[in-house]
Amino acid sequence: MLRFGHILQLLVMALLGLGLIMVHSAGSRIGMGDDVLQYIQWRQWLYAGMALLAMFVASRLDIRSICMTRRGLWHPLLWALLLMFGCMAATFIPGIARTVNGSSRWLFLGVGKVGISIQPSEMAKLLMVLAIAWWATRKAGVMHRFIWGLLPILMLVGLTCAVIILEDLGTGVLIGAVCVVLLISSGARIWHLVALSPIVIGGLIAAIMHSPYRVARLLAFMDPWADPQGTGYHPIQSMLAIAMGGTTGRGLGGGIQKFGYLPEDTTDFIFATICEELGLTGAFVVVGLFLCLIWTAWTIASQCRDPFGRILGMGVLLTVGMQAAMNLAVVTVMVPTKGIALPLVSSGGTGWILTAFALGLVVSLDNAYNLEHPLETEIAQDSATHAVAA
Repeated sequence: MLRFGHILQLLVMALLGLGLIMVHSAGSRIGMGDDVLQYIQWRQWLYAGMALLAMFVASRLDIRSICMTRRGLWHPLLWALLLMFGCMAATFIPGIARTVNGSSRWLFLGVGKVGISIQPSEMAKLLMVLAIAWWATRKAGVMHRFIWGLLPILMLVGLTCAVIILEDLGTGVLIGAVCVVLLISSGARIWHLVALSPIVIGGLIAAIMHSPYRVARLLAFMDPWADPQGTGYHPIQSMLAIAMGGTTGRGLGGGIQKFGYLPEDTTDFIFATICEELGLTGAFVVVGLFLCLIWTAWTIASQCRDPFGRILGMGVLLTVGMQAAMNLAVVTVMVPTKGIALPLVSSGGTGWILTAFALGLVVSLDNAYNLEHPLETEIAQDSATHAVAA
């Protein structure tokens, strides 16, 4: 019988398949010759295979037992967070960090030109969701209290987002927004978060004003035609690609913006290439696939009786859904340009693998978490104990 978990896996495979096709199309260049093998980007096929494997492995994990069992200093989530912060700190070390377009968001692990690039912020997306799910489940009885419930996990989220925003404003804002929604849904009081909002807003303004390229992007968004060959070039070329696609597009492989006109055509702006080559039809297919994926993940999470599973499922669908919405808003010039990829479609390695792994965890909810779990009594007792102590 076809379950929601199976549907979710099929949707992930459909998006990855579409991503492979469009990355190859957008990456084609004049003068590549007639040899078909020259068009194939074998690294992307490897990443897609690793992503599918990661989703399969995650769908078989009992992540709740791994995260919720008491293990003290040997708790796997603690060590995963330490690894994440270590990787993020390493992005500021010359020689280890990989800089692209002025931003040091990647770590290069390898020798010479042989190796892989890792983006620590992709780890943070999943680990922050897991951390909130763990904390909110353990502290369910005191989440409405600021000191005992909200403050400790909020400090972790704030530190993570602050480090990421130094190099990647879009991803930092995404993680912060997802965490705020999860905390509210877990029982945190809205007025506690509202009271802290001036600090957050002030920090974001400072991060923008102290980065000339961010100020330039904001000005370009307000009036791209003020500097069409400079700061306004990227949004103008994106709008032009979308406009030239029309209803049915120029045909797969028939786009011309990818030939040196549209920057980042295989990564952040791949949706513009889709619109140019497949038209509004292709755009509706992409949006429809994401809407189906979000609805399926929501159905799985909402039907899960386990609070840890519900928060985890909600966090994953919010992360994927909000990231997709932010990317589409950037490509259609509804918000200022920022470096954020279209999940499972934009060219990438770490992003594909970890996004597929996170969605695999949602599949695992459909496989097992709707059944009664032996840790439920233990967690309920912990929550009651914390509530009495507070």
